[in-house]
Amino acid sequence: MSDSVSDYEFNHKHLLGLADYSKEDILYVLDQARSFREILDRPVPKVPTLRDKTIVNLFYENSTRTRLSFELAQKRMGADVVNFSSSNSSTKKGESLKDTIRNISSMKIDMVVVRHESPGVPHFLTQCVDAAILNAGDGAHEHPTQALLDMFTMQQIHQNLKGKKIAIIGDIAYSRVVRSNMIGLKKLGAEVVLCGPKTLMPPFVKEYGVEVSYDLEETLAWCDVAMALRIQLERQGNATELFPSLREYHERFGIKLEHLDKYPDFKIMHPGPINRGVEMESEVADSERAVILDQVTNGVAVRMAVLYLLSGGNRV
Repeated sequence: MSDSVSDYEFNHKHLLGLADYSKEDILYVLDQARSFREILDRPVPKVPTLRDKTIVNLFYENSTRTRLSFELAQKRMGADVVNFSSSNSSTKKGESLKDTIRNISSMKIDMVVVRHESPGVPHFLTQCVDAAILNAGDGAHEHPTQALLDMFTMQQIHQNLKGKKIAIIGDIAYSRVVRSNMIGLKKLGAEVVLCGPKTLMPPFVKEYGVEVSYDLEETLAWCDVAMALRIQLERQGNATELFPSLREYHERFGIKLEHLDKYPDFKIMHPGPINRGVEMESEVADSERAVILDQVTNGVAVRMAVLYLLSGGNRV
């Protein structure tokens, strides 16, 4: 099967993680995203496909890109959108997650987009309410829509990802993005190498059928796409136990302008936000080899596709 699906029956109610999706499911979502990407290029980039749906964005963890991307996707499709933030909600008064979601559900909602610092929360919500649940990131577990938009962006560079060499560089241990990408990319037949400090390389990663490297030069010479991950200081506790300093991390694992001259073929990605001067030099992030802003635009299209399919849509 090529990286396109023209006739496929999509049967999922939720998107909890890519572990639950088959290769065919992933290709179908990406195929739908192509149609929505074309819509975003129109003078009026809107369709009324969700005009009778009410969606709650339930964010218990700080987010800018993901929250705004989902909200824009929802409004581009005509949905009624309710934004929930734990910082100004009854959770500050001791209300449980279960009571919060049940109270929200009693207001007759159709879908919930949830981000939470604890792994497994999206799955828990499926047991509390009848609404469709979309995982916008749960702890260090999964971030499926980020991986889908990453794969969609890679498809724009290499139409078929089978056999393509994808390097994921940086904070492997604390990243939810890397887990979803490992799962999705392997299902699409890509070769995946993880590169980073040994202290940020958990032993379970080889269970996903990926290779591990501790040599950035070797990795960049090999890959077709290099995806740098943000150093997640907020999840690492005492980061000085994991590497001596951000400066040394950049020296060993940061993508530099000299790498673009030395290895002229690979494209550069980053899920954002970028720590400039840490994961990569500013000149690298702003170079023509980087497709980071394409990832942002594609994120809206991919999330439109997911929302459409989970709302019961079949094809655009």
